[in-house]
Amino acid sequence: MIVRMWHGRVPHEKAKDYRSFLNERAVPDYRTTPGNLGVLILERTAEDAVHFVTLTYWTDEEVIRAFAGDEVLKAKYYPEDRDFLLEFEPEVVHYEVVGGAGGVRLEP
Repeated sequence: MIVRMWHGRVPHEKAKDYRSFLNERAVPDYRTTPGNLGVLILERTAEDAVHFVTLTYWTDEEVIRAFAGDEVLKAKYYPEDRDFLLEFEPEVVHYEVVGGAGGVRLEP
């Protein structure tokens, strides 16, 4: 399994709307891609902005390629991101899952 991690910052006053956008637009996009095993959206408020981290879980690099394109480490952005993000980080980070226990249940 591969975890794909993306980070973005938004102004405080846009954080609630961006959270809604992520859950209504981005999460369904990830989840309907074959090979996606799940997604978590993390949020942290800091002095400078509100930071969002998206963790998506994938079976392998080939399914990530179907989602993100041939440059699998290139960040994928939606047109709506222009209305929220303070900058556009060019790359994501991939981690191979090599151990762990338990899990997080997000849906009943």
